Amino acid sequence: MCSGRVDERLILKALTAGADGVLVCGCHPGDCHYREGNLNTRRRITGLEPFLEAVGIDKRRVRLEWISASEGPKVAETVKSFTQTIRELGPNPIKRSSIQAQ
Repeated sequence: MCSGRVDERLILKALTAGADGVLVCGCHPGDCHYREGNLNTRRRITGLEPFLEAVGIDKRRVRLEWISASEGPKVAETVKSFTQTIRELGPNPIKRSSIQAQ
């Protein structure tokens, strides 16, 4: 549907469940069918960054990208770039600590 429906709690749930990263893609600003849904998403993710860092999660583990459905090459490059960033960061520290606790 719309990136505006991506709630911060959904991102936190993915990270606390052990996801190494979360990539959220939305329409380019000005192109949102729901008027400002993508701008609401940007505001939420920007607001989430200080919390992530406070709990020891690198903010680069969450990325927001503006990509339209017609930009296949950009989708591919974005996923490749995000995957490389996650590889460089290594496993999610939450996942690592839960594995060590077992």
